[in-house]
Parts: sequence; structure tokens; C-alpha cells
Amino acid sequence: MNIPMPTASDDELRAALTSANIPTLLLVVAHLSGDHRWLADPYRPTRTIALNDNDTGGLPDERQAEIREAALGLLREVRDGRRTVPDPLTDERIVEMLSVSLGEEIPQEYAEAMAEDGGFQRPAWLRTPPIQGDRPRVLVIGAGFSGVCVGIALQHLGLPFTIIERNDSVGGTWLENDYPGAGVDTPSHLYSYSFAPRPEWSRYYPKQPEILEYLQGVARDAGLMDSILFGTDVVSAEWDATSNTWQVLTRSRDGIERRHIVDVVVSAVGLFNQPAIPEFPGLDGFPGPAFHTARWDHSVDLTGKRVGVLGTGATAMQVVPAIADDAAEVVVFQRSPQWIAPNANYLRTVSQNTRLLMSQVPGYRTWYRLRLMWMIQDKLHPALQKDPDWPHPERSLNAVNDKHRKFFTEYLDAQIEGAEHLRDVVLPDYPPYGKRILMDNDWFATLRRDDIEVVPSGVDRIVDNTVVTTDGQRHEVDVLVLATGFSTRRMLYPLDIRGRSGVPLREQWGDDDARAYLGISVPDFPNLFLLYGPNTNLGHGGSAIMHAECQTNYVVGLLRRMAEHEIDTLEVRHEICDEYNARVDAAHERMIWTHPGMTTYYRNAAGRVVTTTPWRVIDYWFMTRTPDLDAYHVAHARQSATQSS
Repeated sequence: MNIPMPTASDDELRAALTSANIPTLLLVVAHLSGDHRWLADPYRPTRTIALNDNDTGGLPDERQAEIREAALGLLREVRDGRRTVPDPLTDERIVEMLSVSLGEEIPQEYAEAMAEDGGFQRPAWLRTPPIQGDRPRVLVIGAGFSGVCVGIALQHLGLPFTIIERNDSVGGTWLENDYPGAGVDTPSHLYSYSFAPRPEWSRYYPKQPEILEYLQGVARDAGLMDSILFGTDVVSAEWDATSNTWQVLTRSRDGIERRHIVDVVVSAVGLFNQPAIPEFPGLDGFPGPAFHTARWDHSVDLTGKRVGVLGTGATAMQVVPAIADDAAEVVVFQRSPQWIAPNANYLRTVSQNTRLLMSQVPGYRTWYRLRLMWMIQDKLHPALQKDPDWPHPERSLNAVNDKHRKFFTEYLDAQIEGAEHLRDVVLPDYPPYGKRILMDNDWFATLRRDDIEVVPSGVDRIVDNTVVTTDGQRHEVDVLVLATGFSTRRMLYPLDIRGRSGVPLREQWGDDDARAYLGISVPDFPNLFLLYGPNTNLGHGGSAIMHAECQTNYVVGLLRRMAEHEIDTLEVRHEICDEYNARVDAAHERMIWTHPGMTTYYRNAAGRVVTTTPWRVIDYWFMTRTPDLDAYHVAHARQSATQSS
């Protein structure tokens, strides 16, 4: 564990502690002092509710001052060498202390995962030694968060590997999506690798440039850059059963093709890599600039222009406030409104005092991250389950979900006070969390402006520079911005991947019905492993990076088995994959995303949830902890892969 140590002066520490989150600081004081009285009355914090950090812990000023003074004394002693930082706590004790800090009991099943994610212990794949040998050889597709994660794991494992990246730099979706206002809706101190913390985030919810800087820095510091072929597309991958290898064809930007012969292919292309371009009649004939947010044209000056924005999802909610001051007018075309959550931290910068706490106070960053891990991830999951006896399924799922609806509605009403004409336009009629919940990015304040118009209707066609909506209204615009999301259900498109049968994966899945065991392994495709595959998107909240680490741990576990036991091929059994997906579908039938009251990119045309996981993060953490080779057809030392061991 990399433990930060204080170096600041007394005055600097005292000033920094004025910004401390008291429930987090209490954990630091209790750990450094070994005095458990700090976790009992009268210091016990109140319950942390929703997305509020509960900075004061609900304690009176004099108690807060007492905690800060105790922390200052302890930090002085550590800095001056008069006190050593105690050994890491047991997993069980971590959960017990967090339960006090959060004001609610955290189940003990989270103990080991929290200890690992918080950095009290290294990830499982880092706690095992590198292997000896040069097989299996691995090709990774994509150098975004998942690709970098698995690349670092492969580097530690000692296996030969190459990462193929179509862009000229590391970054994936955070390289390509640089539209105005682009950012993340997961807190920065959680949206980072457990093994590569960044103590000095500038914002609680960072914007695209800082996220990209972080990811590129991790890859560079890990020495990963020399293992990446940039500016190169994967054209096809075909399984050769005679040699038990993948034949992968790549093409560089200058047209040079190259064939790679490898034992294993790992796809890390993610969900959000192919923009969804609507097929409105007349779109191609629009006379002005028209572009998707993922392909933002920075040469276009919006000053004085009337800008049409198609969509009101997460991207539009970031773009519209960001361009409102530049454009003369913005017309927002909305098919359906979104539920929006208040978040006091969403627009906040992280003060220099808080950055000092994160970078110099032993345990502060770790405890703060673990508090977020509970607040942001699985805590919400029970509220997304359908109650079959709930009398109002048209508006909510259960009693708790109905309380959320009431809370969000009251917040909406407060935000549009004085502009009540907006209520019928922006208030959803489906249960909260039916679509991805969005953070208020000054959205309501922006919609209240005289130069912003919300059109509550879908687009029917484009005629010259006029957007004609389904209700027949006509709206002239100078620029069209397509905030229309991504082809998330058309996974791995346009890659041509052919397994044992020779039938392309995209034909087996069709356009919108991808299936995989754990979202990772697909029958008929030996030695192909997916990161951020089907049913691994986190709809209920949490860090996609933690999920990527779960998948990386599982894939690396398989590769270690292959290397140590001279396994040529691993192919998940059909019945295992089918049984797993049956459990996924059954779980989703009990959850919000199969509710008929809304459309969502999570579901395919048949109503099946394809992108999103029904599991809690802790469930998936356990599922991916240790690979079970009984789920696979296994072939050793050039045996036919149709034989199982």
C-alpha cells in the first residue's frame, strides 16, 4: 500500500483540515490513534444520505473542531517521526469503521472487495508472481480504460502482448469525446484505477481533459506505450483450428496491412465507440454544419448561430449549458425527458486544502474513496426491484422508488419556479432510473433562459435548414448537433470476428442481441475474451473502472491457467453461457429496465436488456474472482479443442 505522508507545515495542515470531510477524517483519527472512542458517541456521524458527502457529519461546531485538532496532533507526530502509521486494518474492521462513518451497516460481504479497491491490499492479479514462458501470446483491441488496465496486468504477468489502437493516442472514449462540457458522472476519486490513485483531482466530477490526462499518464508511467500500435484498425480476426491460433488482420492509416498470429484476443473496444447517427430524411442535405458530439467539429464557430441539439441524454445535458453563452439561440429537440438528480459536488472544484488532505494525510483519500464506493454503487440496487404488490407501477416500482420520484419532482419544481410552463415538458412520466439517471449540470437553469427552447417532440425530417418535428412544427437552425448517443447494442461492430464454425460473431449476435458468459466469453470463439461486453454496463451506478478491473482479474486468471498448465484453448460451454444468460434475463425481469413505460438503449428490439448488468457490483466481483475451468472446454498441448479435459 502506497501510504501518503504529511510534509506540510503546521499552518498548512491546520488550514487544510478546515476543508476536511468530518466522517472521513474521523476514520483517519481512529486508525492513526488506535483509539476507538472516536467512532462512538458523541463523535458518531449522522447517516450519509443520497449523493451528499455529509461534510459536517451532522456534528456541532465544537465537536468538529475537536476532531480537527486531534487530527492535527496526530499528523504532526507522523510528520516529525514521533508516530508510525499503523499496519493496514483487517478487512472486517474496514467495513465496521465505514459503517460508523456512513451511519448505516455495510454488509460484511463487501469486506475483501473494499480492502482491495481502497488500496489496503493490492489487486489479486498483482499479488501473484509473474509467470515464466512466452505463451499464450495476446492481442488486445483498444487502448481505453479497459485496454490499459488489461495491458498493465499482462505486463505484470510477463506474457507477450500487443495493443491495437485506431487512434493516435491512448484514451478511447475520453479521447474521442471532447465536445464542450464533456465530463464524467462518477466522482473523480472513485473514477480511477485502484492500483493507480490520483490524489489531486481538480474537480469532484472531472471534465474530459483531466480524465484523458490521467489515463494517458497511467499508461505512460507503466511503460505501456511501446506495446501499443497506434493509428491501426483491426479489420478481422479468424480462428485457425489447425494451429489453435487467431489470425488477426490489421490495417494502418496509410493502408499497410499486417497479419498477427496470436493465441488469445482480448477485445477492449467498449460500448461507446460507434456514434449512432439517426436516419432522418434530409439529414444529408442539411446546408450548415452538422456533426455528432463524438465527432465534434471544433472549427465551427457557434457565435451568433441558432443551434439545434438533437437529444436530451447525458451528452446533451453537458453540451447545452456549455454552448448556451456562445450561441444566439439553442433549440433542444427532446423525445422524452430525463430524471435529474441534484448533486452539490457536481460543479464544484476541489480546493487546494482538500487536495493536500488527499495527497498527504495517511488514509484520507482511501477512506473517502470507500465511502463513495458504498454511496454510489450498490446502495441503490434494492430500489430498482419491482414490487409485484405495488399499486402504482405506472409511476414507480416500489415504495422507495416512489420516494425517489417525489424527491426528484420536488427538486424539479424548485428549479423551475417562475417558469412553471416547463413542467409538462421536463417532468418524466416513467419511474425514476428507468433511463440513466442524470446529474444536474445547471440544466434547469439553462432551460429557463430566453434564448433556449425545448421542443418536446421527436424529429420527423430535415428540409433544407429546417427541422420538422413529428407534431408538424418547423424550426430553422444554422447548426445541427447530434447528441444521439452510440450504437451500444451493436457490439464489436464493425469487426469481422469468426470463430470455430466460421460464422461471424455479428451474425450470431445480430444487430442487438449480444450474449456472453459473464460478459466475457462466447461459445464457438475459443481464446476470445471481452472487456465491457454484454450485460456489464453499470445501470444502477458505480465505477465502470472497478468493473473493468473485475473483468481484467478474471481474464488474467484464465491466462495464468493457460500458461501454467500448457492449455492451448479455452472455450466456454454453450450450456454454461445459456444458463448464465437465462439468469441475467430472469433478474432483469424483476428490475426497472424491463418496465414498459420508457424506451432505453439498454434494451433491444425484442425488449431484452443487452447492455446493462442486473447484478450488484459485489456480486460480479465474486463471480469474476476465480475462474472455474469446468465452465470451459479445455484442450492441452495441441489436442483438438473439441476434446474437453
